[in-house]
This record gives sequence, C-alpha cells and structure tokens, in this order.
Amino acid sequence: MRSRWALALTAAVSIVIGGAISASAAEPVALGSGRVVDDAAVLSSAEESAIQTRSEELSSSSNVDLWVVFVDEFTDPADAETWANDTARLNNLGPNQYLLAVSVGGRAFYLSGDSEGPVSEDQLIAIEQQRVGPELGDGDWAGAALAAADGLADATGGGTGGTDAQSGGGIGGFLFIGLLIVVVGVIVWLVIRARRKGGASGAANGRAGTPPVPLEELARRAASALVQTDDAIKTSEQELGFARAQFGDAATTEFAATLAQAKTDLDEAFSLKQQLDDATPDSEQDARAWNTRILELCEHANAELDAKAEAFDELRQLEQNAPEALARIQSERAAVAGATGTATSRLSELRASYAPEELATVADNLPQAQQRLTFADEQLAAAQAAVGGGDGASAAVSIRAAEEATAQAKLLYDAVAKLGDDLATAERDAAALVAELDTDLAAAAALPDADGRLAGAIAATRQRVEAARPLLTGTARRPLHALDSLEKANAEIDAALAHVRDAQEKQQRAAQQLQQLLTHAQAQVSAAEDYITS
Repeated sequence: MRSRWALALTAAVSIVIGGAISASAAEPVALGSGRVVDDAAVLSSAEESAIQTRSEELSSSSNVDLWVVFVDEFTDPADAETWANDTARLNNLGPNQYLLAVSVGGRAFYLSGDSEGPVSEDQLIAIEQQRVGPELGDGDWAGAALAAADGLADATGGGTGGTDAQSGGGIGGFLFIGLLIVVVGVIVWLVIRARRKGGASGAANGRAGTPPVPLEELARRAASALVQTDDAIKTSEQELGFARAQFGDAATTEFAATLAQAKTDLDEAFSLKQQLDDATPDSEQDARAWNTRILELCEHANAELDAKAEAFDELRQLEQNAPEALARIQSERAAVAGATGTATSRLSELRASYAPEELATVADNLPQAQQRLTFADEQLAAAQAAVGGGDGASAAVSIRAAEEATAQAKLLYDAVAKLGDDLATAERDAAALVAELDTDLAAAAALPDADGRLAGAIAATRQRVEAARPLLTGTARRPLHALDSLEKANAEIDAALAHVRDAQEKQQRAAQQLQQLLTHAQAQVSAAEDYITS
C-alpha cells in the first residue's frame, strides 16, 4: 500500500506567493523524461536547465529524486493534496522520490513524499517553511525548486532540512519590524498547513476519491478473464497450426514464442486462482492483489496474441495481392539503393570534419545497410519465383522479409543525414552559447560576492568554456560534447547570477520599505511635537 504525505502552504493573503494571476486549470500531469514540468510558463529555459541539473546532482549525491511541477490551478481533483498524490501515483514515484507541486494561480504548493522515504515529516516541514516558502513568497519560482533540492540534500545528509533562518524573513521581516517600531500596524502572515496521508490506488482499487471496485466484482472479472484467455490460447494454437501449414515454420517463430509466453502467463494466473479457491482463508488485501494480478496477466496475454494474429492477417493480405506487393517493394528497394551514393558522400564529409566519437552511432551504417539490401534482393528474387510458380504463401513471406530489410536500410542511410544535421545545429548553438557565456562571465565579475558562491561559479564556467573552445575548431570537432558541457555551465552561472541579483533586489526593496517607514514615523513624531508645543 503506497502512502504519501503532503505539505501544504496556502496563501491567506496574496503576499505569500505574489499577486493575483490569471490561471487555467490543470489535471495531474505525466512527468516525462525530465525533472521539470512548467505548464504555467513561469521559468526561463536557463532556470529550467538549472533545476534539471540540480535535481540530477541531488540524485547522484543523496540517492533521492526530486520532480518539480508548476501549473496554473490544481483541478480534477481540485484538492491540492489529492492532486499532488495523484500525480505521484500516476508516475509511480517510489519512497526515495519527491514531488514539489506549485499552483501559481492558486498560490499554493505541496511537497509530496512517501512516508517510507528517507526524509522525515519534520524535515519536510523545515524544508517547506524555511526554504521553499520564502522563495515563493518573493515570486522566485526557480529559487523555490532549487531550495527544495538543497533541503532534501541537507535532510538526507543528517541535517534538519531547513536553514538557520526561520520563515517570515526577507521583506516581510523588515516590514514587520518596522511596523512594530513605529506602532503603525501589524502584517499577519497566515500559514495554513494541511498534513494528511494519501493512500494508494491502482486500476482495480479505483482512483483517489472514488470507491474501489468491490472485491466480489473484481473476482468475477478475474474469473471471466481466465476463461476468455484460455479460449484465446486454444484458438491461437489452431491459428498457429494453420499458419505453419500455410507459411512454414520460419515465418511463425515469433508467433510460437508469443503463444508459449501466453501459456506461461495463464499458468501463473490459474495458480493464483487456485490459491484464492483453496481452504486457506485469504485476507482482503491478498485477495484483491491476486485478482488484480490475474487480470493483468490475462490482459497481457490477450494483447500479445491479438497483435500476432493481426500480423498474420496482413500476411494473408499480401498473399492475395502478391504481384502488386512485389512490384511495390521492388520500387522501394530501388529508391533506397539510389540513396547509397548520397549517404556514402555525406559520411565521408562528416569524417573529414568531426571526431570519430561524434560519429560512433553511424560508423557501421553503410555496410549494415548494404547487408540488408542484399538480403532484400535475395527475398525479392525468391518472391518473384514464388509468384511465377503460383505459390502465393511463400511469396508473401519473402515479400514481408524484403519489405522489412528495405525499411531498415533506409533508416540506416537516413541516420547519417540526420546526424550531420544534428552536428551542424550543435555547432551553431555551441558557438552562440560561448558568446553568451563570455557576456555572463563579464557581468558576473562586476557583481558583489560576499559569500564567494559567485566566484566558484565563475571559475567553473570559465573552465568549461575554455575546454569547449578547441572542440569547436579543426577537423576533429566534437560539437555535441561541447554543447552538453556548455549547457551545464550556462545553467550554473545563470543560477549563481540569479541568486546574487535576487539578493540585491531584496536588500534594495527592504531598504526602501524601511526608509518609508522611518519617514512616516518621523512625520508622526513631528506632528506630536507640534501638538505638544502648541
């Protein structure tokens, strides 16, 4: 049973996470291959890259993963806790995986973690209150994500997860102190924390917020699936026999393997059914889990058998139209053969410009493509003979083999051209990024650096830039490698610059607010003095 807790900070006043924002609703999202989902479009590409890099560093150094999601509004479900937990379950997040979900328009966020994970509830509270909340309060979306990663790293390293400073600092702290000094008023920050645990739910148990499928109904579905799958396997055995007689053993090898796996799945399913039906009482949890597994096994077996049956239906269609299909594949094979010279010339050009490491993925493409075309020629000749002899079944098998070999050869040739385009694009992007980083380094050198953090980022970025320059010149260039290194450098320096500039802006705003309060206080004192002396 999966159980995740969620930390919620809900804005009772708009100062907590900025002002009102026009928002649109968002359902729980698929996280994809990256660590950042910015459906609210609040991050720049550099900020998104910085979060991605920091999350990867967190994974390698602390053995925990962090995903960050920004949406306009939580919806379906609208409840933020359920939304965060549904997203976690939708993406099968485990005990060491955490999700920071931020509703930009709703001015709320949730840090969702598994109760079995390495970060305790108290540590998660500290991360939210002392790290994430203040950044969101200043409208620093990227800073909030980076702060969450820093907090998780601290927590897994034995720390509290928080910082020495308590939440409510920054501008809000200056305002609060100033107002106390001049006795003008009090700004109250209302922090509403909801900490509840969300339970797991699978397809058989129902989604969060909906009742699970009754156990009796689940058992009925499992029993029905067993019967249907048993019938499907018997039908497939007959189909395999017909296919072997029609197309031969070689053409039915994959079908036979699929049928064997389906029988294995069915055996496992029947074994579970026997455990459910024996005299030993089963807990409801076991009964639900076993019936669910039976359904999964049967669904998988049926899907695989259906796919193979469709493949043989297509083969029979080829048999009926063998002469036309043969002519079509012969034409396709001739077109691919015509691309041989172009691919050969293109690969020679690439070898004269780029290092072998950059071309490793296509180094053997030309001989491999030629092997496939040779095989296609053999199959086309066999198909031609079969058509002439009136053997449509043999012709269909050979035509299918020639078609697949021709398609593979085309992919191999196309890959050479695509890599050439990718390398050219990488060169342009890398050159532009070098120029951008040179500008960033000059700007960074002019900024104050009280804690030395910026100096470290400048040194690391300059080292990456200087290492990348020779990779972009000469006849053994490595633009893909250079671009990857430069993108990491860009994320690092952008994050460092943003940190310094944000700190400067916070100090300036705080100083302005304090000066305004002092001026107002002085005016009140002057008015009081005038009243006393009058």
